[in-house]
Amino acid sequence: MTKWRDTKYMTTAKWMLYAKKADFNGIGTHFHISPVIARIIRNRDVEGETAIDRYLNGTLDQLYDPDRKDLYSPHRLKDADLAAGLLLEKIRQGKRIRIVGDYDIDGVCSTYLLYKGLKRLGAAVDYEIPDRIKDGYGINIQIVEAAAEDSIDTILTCDNGISAIDQMKRARELGMTVIVTDHHDIVKVGEEDVLPEADAIVNPKQSADTYPWKEICGGMVAYKLIQILYEKAGIDREEWLAMIEFAAIATVGDVMKLQDENRIVVKEGLRRAAQTKSVGLRKLVEKNNLDITALSAYHIGFVIGPCLNAGGRLQTAKLALRLLLCEDEQLADELAQELKDLNDQRKDMTADGLVQAAEQVEAKYMDDKVLVVFLPDCHESLAGIIAGRLREKYHKPSFVLTRAEDGVKGSGRSIEGYHMFEALVEVKGLLSKFGGHPMAAGLSLPEANVEQFRLELNRRAALTEEDFVPRIWIDVPMPMSYVTEELVQELELLEPFGQGNEKPQFAQKDLRIRNARVLGRNRNAVKLSLVTPDGTPVEAMVFTDGDAFLEEMGGSRQMDAIYYPGINEYNGNRTIQMVVKEYRFV
Repeated sequence: MTKWRDTKYMTTAKWMLYAKKADFNGIGTHFHISPVIARIIRNRDVEGETAIDRYLNGTLDQLYDPDRKDLYSPHRLKDADLAAGLLLEKIRQGKRIRIVGDYDIDGVCSTYLLYKGLKRLGAAVDYEIPDRIKDGYGINIQIVEAAAEDSIDTILTCDNGISAIDQMKRARELGMTVIVTDHHDIVKVGEEDVLPEADAIVNPKQSADTYPWKEICGGMVAYKLIQILYEKAGIDREEWLAMIEFAAIATVGDVMKLQDENRIVVKEGLRRAAQTKSVGLRKLVEKNNLDITALSAYHIGFVIGPCLNAGGRLQTAKLALRLLLCEDEQLADELAQELKDLNDQRKDMTADGLVQAAEQVEAKYMDDKVLVVFLPDCHESLAGIIAGRLREKYHKPSFVLTRAEDGVKGSGRSIEGYHMFEALVEVKGLLSKFGGHPMAAGLSLPEANVEQFRLELNRRAALTEEDFVPRIWIDVPMPMSYVTEELVQELELLEPFGQGNEKPQFAQKDLRIRNARVLGRNRNAVKLSLVTPDGTPVEAMVFTDGDAFLEEMGGSRQMDAIYYPGINEYNGNRTIQMVVKEYRFV
């Protein structure tokens, strides 16, 4: 059986060095940071004293100063005050409100924030979250008509609704008030936004919106609406601040850029999570053997987030929402364990799918420019994950298709240089439905069209061999002997790391390998004893398939490395240890 290896292209990738210019010494002196840190900040396209100061020292007080209307006041969101006024009036009248969320982590957190906030205000409110398989994304006609049958007065969407033209029209026909909160892109005809019929639409992507930072997630939009509601209702500021960890979790989980406002909110949200009052969140952290006082964006993105998403993938997203809303210790413990078990099951299913996908590619499609893999028995919620891993492994645009009730469904993930949505437009005659953007897409098609779909995509793809070479960006070419414990601590100023604020990467050439030893029950780590060109001994770790590493190393005793420095604590001793992210043998 083909073995899945994530290190497929390490030695073929092109290593690139950022060449962005600035007065790094001057910046360092002004902000009391090292030139290394100044260079990394510039590499993240943060320029000017105000922006650098906000990056290093930004606080919620700066963001949400009520006396500074030019900053990030929620009142700058178009229709936000209108929506808040409508909701307060509905609450006063005792009208029934139904929140309709989405089945991913952003949708769950958005629904949680609105539900908790409206309950605090005394609203007659409930929620609905579509089933991924049965309902698909966002609100549908059935959900609208069910709300009418339940005598719902007001539908409030979150993390969806901006493209629900027919659905919102039907809701208005049935006499319901409609409030849309969303953050997704808006379809335009010419210069005009195509918007659903609604009593209020809160979405920073609207052309007429003046909010200064457009890259907020659905959870952040919901959070800002709660800010206004609490302000109008005279509820203390600390109460909405106490929910900020869920806006932060949504931001990281929805892979939003950790820049500007998002970076500050996530930083503060992670800090406040240490004292969270959410029994459910504490239990989920506990089940994953994490320390809630030391949560990072990585933990949210790769441990907690996948657990919250697992309910929506394999059962129902309402499971994750029930956990977050739960106030009973025993029930929360049970729900957290159920989500942890579902995520473990999801990981096993994904691993099986990855092996099957790799076998197909390496048996049949290695020469294809665009990979199209048909896994009939794969759970359709996993198609996007597997497509993303194929893209990473082979550095080619990748589609994974699965058999569904009404034909074949699939997801695609792309590389720079291949506009996935435009590629689907070119073959739309083969498809039943599709949507997406340059780097990702979803589609459905008749099973009889699968092979023709693969052939047509490849026939039309104008990709060259150069496009298939991944680029790995280096922040600073820095000798490992330069690293001190003080520098490691200073790097913490740059956190939280994530999309748009990636963890820095350093590089050094001509490292001599004294020893390489495979560790771990699964042999998935390699401990290296290295010597730098100036004779400094260095300890390093590579987290990869250990046997594959040794096989690739062969008789080589010299390597170039891209690394990140850290502190290894063992038996009370602290030593500097490099984590090698990429390598090549010379």
